[in-house]
Amino acid sequence: MDRKKIKEGEGVPVRLGRSDVKLIEGLTLFDDDYLTRLTPDPGPTDLLGYFTLDELDDLLGCIAADANHTGNRRLEKELDSLYDRLQAIMEGYDDGLWQDSAL
Repeated sequence: MDRKKIKEGEGVPVRLGRSDVKLIEGLTLFDDDYLTRLTPDPGPTDLLGYFTLDELDDLLGCIAADANHTGNRRLEKELDSLYDRLQAIMEGYDDGLWQDSAL
């Protein structure tokens, strides 16, 4: 898989829908600062923010933890879907610190 090369600490664009933001707001542990970076773009339901790969990894950990510990199957599926989308974004970039788990 070809990953776009970026500088260490460089933010990558992440688009989220308002329903995604509600899911993130409901997470047990996450950095509130992440949500302050989101701005409307371009339509009424899409938000855009820039996050480093480390921040995305942190957010993915928070999403996975809540998905694994909820008793609500619907919420688990929504969190899993959000996780998969964010994971795909993160895996599209390489800041030079990427470690292949297959090695």
